[in-house]
Amino acid sequence: MDLKYIEGQRFEKNNYKNNPLPKGEYECCQFLSCDFSNGDLSSCKFTDCEFTECNFSLAKLSNVVFRDAIFKDCKMLGLQFKSCNQFGLSFSFENCILNHCTFHKTKIIKTHFKNSQLHEVDFTECDLTNSSFDNCDLLRATFYNTIIEKVDFRTSYNYAIDPEINRVKKAKFSIDGICGLLGKYDIIIDRTV
Repeated sequence: MDLKYIEGQRFEKNNYKNNPLPKGEYECCQFLSCDFSNGDLSSCKFTDCEFTECNFSLAKLSNVVFRDAIFKDCKMLGLQFKSCNQFGLSFSFENCILNHCTFHKTKIIKTHFKNSQLHEVDFTECDLTNSSFDNCDLLRATFYNTIIEKVDFRTSYNYAIDPEINRVKKAKFSIDGICGLLGKYDIIIDRTV
């Protein structure tokens, strides 16, 4: 299937919930305040695109290509990033709500998450090498057989990461986050002494 090629266009306040975004290859495009929720983005390609204040909640991402995509102030509940085309998968998130998303078995090295909420996100068997979580809330996020080598968690909180079942070499944590690494041992850490 040949995809329509769209370059450098700006899409603003479009509702793709009922009228799906045309299947295509979008390059260097901007999407502002668009609603993709419950929509089907299957097989679309987004390269160097920026999404600002968009709602992607429960959108279908089967074989979607995201290459150097930027998401800012987006609502992205329950997305299955594991369904995306894995070749060259790369994106960043700032001020986004990513609750209940899954990155299961994805390779998303050098991914930047900033000021974002990632409640109950599944990072099982994900490769996050050299990524950063800057001031992110990781409440009940799952890290299991996850590669978090050289990942920066120093300003993030509410995470629970078991160093025995994840690859954590040279990952960065703050002293305030030490409970997130030792929680399973049910020990008391007191900084007042």
